[in-house]
Amino acid sequence: MLVYADGDARAALGKQPLFDVDASLRLASSLFASETLAQIGPGDLSRTCPSDDEVHVGQFQGVAVVAAKEFGIDYPSMLPERFLELAPFPNVYLHAMHSVVDWFAFAQWEGGKLVRSLSLSPDTGIMEDIGNRLPFEESYWAGEHPALDPEEDPASYPFPFHPLELGEAALQAMFGYQLEGYLDSSLLEPESISLIRLKRSRSWWKFLR
Repeated sequence: MLVYADGDARAALGKQPLFDVDASLRLASSLFASETLAQIGPGDLSRTCPSDDEVHVGQFQGVAVVAAKEFGIDYPSMLPERFLELAPFPNVYLHAMHSVVDWFAFAQWEGGKLVRSLSLSPDTGIMEDIGNRLPFEESYWAGEHPALDPEEDPASYPFPFHPLELGEAALQAMFGYQLEGYLDSSLLEPESISLIRLKRSRSWWKFLR
């Protein structure tokens, strides 16, 4: 998913902002202008891994969320430019995880400038590592959250942490909620943030161009 924010995304979501349906639809139409989008039902922030033929979107005061297949990329720095150029707010965050291969990637842009990007999985190693580490990352890189049990050989795993655990830490630090692991009751409940599910398709004439 991508999260756009006018400042701190976590703070904006934590205020339980009012869901703006019309603004949400306009945002989706601008980002996916070459496609036909049709509403197919409600969604929420706990389900931001849509099928390839869907987009999930929600715009609120000071923050917007968009989930689509385009954001599950190995190199976040190569995000298509339109998703930055058409940003409704100056700060942009990308967050993506794939539990089957234990892959995690995230990135942050401020005013269109990439300030941090990381992408890694046990099989492929570190694919991208740009910018200074953010505070929530430090304890993971320092080995304070080991991926293996104490009796296992640390050299048998490529990182001093599990990528998906870092992914959950990123959700908490950047957006104020988690999906897995020990769930802190003081955190935002992602189900409380509404999104719209949109079916995406291309008109037949657009395929012929």
